[in-house]
Amino acid sequence: MQQNFVNKEQTFGTAPVFFTAIATILGAIMFLRFGFAVGQVGFMGAVAIILIGHAVTIPTAMAIAEIATNQKVEGGGEYYIISRSFGLVIGSTIGIALYLSQAISVAFYVMAFSEAFTIFFESLIVSMPMPDWLVWLLRQKQTIGIPGLLLLTYVMLTKGADLGVKLLYSVVTVLAISLFAFFIGTTEYSKTQQFDPFLSISDVRENPDAFKTDTSPLEDSNGEGATVQNGQVPEEEQQTDNKDGGGIPDAIAFFIVFSIIFPAFTGMTAGVGLSGDLKDPGKSIPLGTLAATLCGMLMYFLIAWKLTVSAPPHELADTSGLIMADIAWQGWWIIPLGLAAATISSALGSIMVAPRTLQAIARDGIFPTPRFNQWLSKGKGKKDEPYNASVITIVIAGLFILMGALDSVAQIISMFFMVTYGSLCLISFLNHFAADPSYRPKFKSRWYVSLFGALSCFALMFFMNAVYALLAIVLILILFVWVVSNNQDKRNLAVIFQGVIFQLSRQMQVFLQKSEKEQTQSWRPSTIAISEDSFTRFSAFQLLRWIAYRHGFGTYIHYIKGYLSKESNLEAARCKKQLIAMADVSHSNVFIDTMVSPSFTSTVAQSIQLPGIAGKENNLLLFEFHKNHPDNLLDIVDNLGLIKSVDFDLIILASSERGFGLKRQIHLWISPYDFENANLMILLAYILLGHPDWKEATINIHAIFPEDTIEEERERLFLLIQTGQLPISPKNIEFITQKSAMSIKNIINQKSKDADLTIVGFIEKTVEHLGVQAFEGYGDIGNVLFVNAAASKEIK
Repeated sequence: MQQNFVNKEQTFGTAPVFFTAIATILGAIMFLRFGFAVGQVGFMGAVAIILIGHAVTIPTAMAIAEIATNQKVEGGGEYYIISRSFGLVIGSTIGIALYLSQAISVAFYVMAFSEAFTIFFESLIVSMPMPDWLVWLLRQKQTIGIPGLLLLTYVMLTKGADLGVKLLYSVVTVLAISLFAFFIGTTEYSKTQQFDPFLSISDVRENPDAFKTDTSPLEDSNGEGATVQNGQVPEEEQQTDNKDGGGIPDAIAFFIVFSIIFPAFTGMTAGVGLSGDLKDPGKSIPLGTLAATLCGMLMYFLIAWKLTVSAPPHELADTSGLIMADIAWQGWWIIPLGLAAATISSALGSIMVAPRTLQAIARDGIFPTPRFNQWLSKGKGKKDEPYNASVITIVIAGLFILMGALDSVAQIISMFFMVTYGSLCLISFLNHFAADPSYRPKFKSRWYVSLFGALSCFALMFFMNAVYALLAIVLILILFVWVVSNNQDKRNLAVIFQGVIFQLSRQMQVFLQKSEKEQTQSWRPSTIAISEDSFTRFSAFQLLRWIAYRHGFGTYIHYIKGYLSKESNLEAARCKKQLIAMADVSHSNVFIDTMVSPSFTSTVAQSIQLPGIAGKENNLLLFEFHKNHPDNLLDIVDNLGLIKSVDFDLIILASSERGFGLKRQIHLWISPYDFENANLMILLAYILLGHPDWKEATINIHAIFPEDTIEEERERLFLLIQTGQLPISPKNIEFITQKSAMSIKNIINQKSKDADLTIVGFIEKTVEHLGVQAFEGYGDIGNVLFVNAAASKEIK
């Protein structure tokens, strides 16, 4: 059951949103892999990566800012926005994938945090003797990762988000100091080499003499590091370059590098997960998210420039060390400290956000066990800290830390983030398209910006890694099926889709009405069924849903006899709701409505004047009566003249206790009086065969004609079936010679006693002469469908 997020003390302002996002953006990848990117593709290539990456992140940030200023964003952040826009089924599917991304990101950042100790441990291994098992242990990321995760666990479970935010300020300060030290650092390379924005590692291999310097080593401000020897790249470093991506063909190198770097830009929504803890989410989310996105983009431009002017491409592309440490002032200790600060802050951001996402999902009752939902949704203290959800998150992160290598997993996680960002942009675009008057955000993006962001997200997934993109989509589909199977009552589509469908329907109906081609199109049924026995007999509804399944459109009107009042209106609403549920269970494409009217005649008169729901005028009317209790047959007959005055085709279903039987045989009876009816009868039989319920059925035609015209009619019917490509075998067509003493009803009763549906034509003059008797006398067969066409239909 969906629950509201209430009774929670909300104290945070905009700063935590900004710092959580910027600390995640300027994180592990910036320290460990951004130099590699600049070395591989050069400064201009790095600029292109930054611009392309932010072509996704900026529209997403704008979409979040827009949505957050239109609706109250409660606990769950991105999940709350998506689920309240797309509905709980789609929203929770994306939400679970988002949560897994956030939870595994904790492991990713903790393992990156352990990289900060690599230099320190390696110096210990070189400087002092130690047993092999200790050397092996110190070189494992889990040696620092597991204790680091346990420390974070203690912080979050005992102190909550308050201490997390306080620590966030501290680590952001350290991060700022390390970046300052990086920008003021100098190297001999920066003094002797001219800035070349297009220089990359491929240029070094093609022309090594271009990088000869007067001094042998590349020295940082501390006099450390020596890698360039007379302009030549040492053989061992060439091997390292190749191992780390060197020598990749230019055609694919760019997107390989992009896929490695892009996750660095995805941290701009990290602060959104604090939505439930914010005083004013509508202000803090857009301001903090947009500011972090733009600030992060500017910083990456500056870092790319600084790396380019401070070190040669092959040094930048070497991932075995921290190139930023070689460049920065006092970099040997400040940069590892900055790396530790950046990664621990990113881990803190993820560990604050992920449990809140899981808690919000559980509060919507998405998981199959109510007790599990209740356990996960429990909060602790006045601020409703997601204690139990944090435990689950820590367990998941710990398992992935123990697994070790996370490169492949990180790429899949990036795919899930892309799905989330694409969804947020799509929500913004659909809200623009739907033109809902209640959608009035204070911050407004543009529909084309949101559409571009959504398309870019889904396109870049495949550019980054097509295999992982497909894998992520498959996992999303599996999650969707699982959520649907466990949440049958939550298959709703949200109001956003209703608005979009409304706009499409409105424009299509106007277009179809203006179209001059409408008069020349082939006939297709746009049917109105009227019944006051909807809850006692279902034959009329069944027939209508078969007709409307693929080739036509159906409107089912439940007639309530009486005068319109508050009571009768409430009764009509109750009946409509019940019929919609019945239509949903039967997977029908029928539009349901109810009508309160004092008489059957007034109901018919109003119904035949209704505009076509599908953008096409209604053209076929369906009535039903029971053979054994034809109480309403007289009303139908009495209104035949009214119906024919508007040129409606008319079908009347005589239902029986046998119903539609096994749905295997449809018998058509054509007589000399069915000149205009015959083609409509054949088309209706063909339309029924298009429904899965009748897929095994065959059509049998029985034609009764005078002896002198029977050969002519045979040729005409065969030609009609052949040119119309109708699924009727010639062997299923029987011609019967009409004799004066022969009763057609007796023949039909005899030959169609095993039919599941018998279709018989009738004409207005016969009904005027015989009245209700025209439809009686078919007691030996099952359901009978009487057909009267307003005009002959063309079978193309």
